[in-house]
Amino acid sequence: MRKWTLLVAAITVEIAATLSLRASQDHSAWLLLVVTGYVGAFVFLTAVLRAGMPVGVAYGIWGATGTAATAVLAAAIFGDPFTWPIVAGIGLIIAGVLLVEFGSHPKRADEPTS
Repeated sequence: MRKWTLLVAAITVEIAATLSLRASQDHSAWLLLVVTGYVGAFVFLTAVLRAGMPVGVAYGIWGATGTAATAVLAAAIFGDPFTWPIVAGIGLIIAGVLLVEFGSHPKRADEPTS
């Protein structure tokens, strides 16, 4: 459970940093949150890996969730476009992460082979 909490923290901080990067286009004071947020995101992501989550799973979920949430929030906050191709792309990202997650679990010896 600890690794999932750390991963949620890494994702949340990374999303905040990315949205702050967008906000810094109008006010450069946001750059402090950008730098702090990205450093924090990698600190949390490192803690996730140290807690035992495979890097492909952690990075896939982190990247996919961050991308999807940032697109949705940027559309809501900044009026960025949110079109059907973007929705389809987010769906493909989620499908890819699920494949990585399912593929990261080794087959047990008692499972029948195909």
